[in-house]
Amino acid sequence: MKPPFLVSYSITTKCNLSCKHCYSEATEDGAPDELTTEEAFRLLDDLASWGIGLLVLDGGEPLCRDDLLEIVSYASKKGIMTGVGSNGTIIDKKIAMKMAEAGVQSVSISIDGANAETHDPFRSKSGAFHQALEGASALKIVGLPFQFNMVIRKGTLSQLPDMLQLAVESGANAAEFFDLVEAGRVKKECPDEVLEPGERKAAMEWLAQAQIDCPILIRAPACPMYPLILKERGIKPKHIPMEMLRRIPYYGRGCAAGMPFGYLVVRANGEVNPCMLLQVALGNVRERRITQIWQESEILGQLRSRELLKGKCGECRHRVECAGCRGRAYERTGDMLASDPGCWV
Repeated sequence: MKPPFLVSYSITTKCNLSCKHCYSEATEDGAPDELTTEEAFRLLDDLASWGIGLLVLDGGEPLCRDDLLEIVSYASKKGIMTGVGSNGTIIDKKIAMKMAEAGVQSVSISIDGANAETHDPFRSKSGAFHQALEGASALKIVGLPFQFNMVIRKGTLSQLPDMLQLAVESGANAAEFFDLVEAGRVKKECPDEVLEPGERKAAMEWLAQAQIDCPILIRAPACPMYPLILKERGIKPKHIPMEMLRRIPYYGRGCAAGMPFGYLVVRANGEVNPCMLLQVALGNVRERRITQIWQESEILGQLRSRELLKGKCGECRHRVECAGCRGRAYERTGDMLASDPGCWV
């Protein structure tokens, strides 16, 4: 069975921010049971021999872990294409240079609003917006490619055009608009920010239309219905090759959680989940190799069998190429195979 294309390894739960939507529920001190450097190396050995397409090191804030660059360097020497997901507030020119020298090939900067008034309260730190943009500027100066990761929620719906423009003007090579799902800290901190199906549809229709003239790639994680709009409307970008558009998450393949050529998550303590939004334990890399978990997990077997989908998702003509967001279904119903309650189709 083919490996996942993307493996996300949350190397720490330590963070200098306290974001309302944190899927890792990161804290200032982190957790005592994180994989050691040596354990991380063993995981990287397996990922290298497995032949994954991309490794993303995130957290928490990965730059809060002292051995981040050591882990990046090890992964790079193993031939693993490695990116880092950061809140951007710690990055300056010196750190950006060190990241590039260690082998980081791309960085994701989290931006959760078009201005500080929207971004800072959501990330629970005054000045975080300015610091994140300064971090992006430092990456641009040293020539390290970056994208903006932006959460779509009720509080930012009206800001989508300005958020996309901010990504373009800052020099990002892509804009990922994450559909807010009630996983992690969201349930306690901001459940009222989750979009209704009609709002979700309107946001995705706007993003699809914006892609025509947008000079950078737009992605929409946690919304496998988005590519349906791209296909049904025959969206043809003026500045982005169609081949790049077809490589966005879910295009023609549906929810990527635990899927071959899809997505897999390793938590800071070694626990493996199908997705950061589908926090179902599959096993732990301290006890079993990640390839073994991938091949033998009954839970993954169920996720990969689209005929097991229930309710409207099970009956939908887009069952295979969409499948709904399994994380949202699980968080709302307790059943990862239930119909996606956020779908408008």
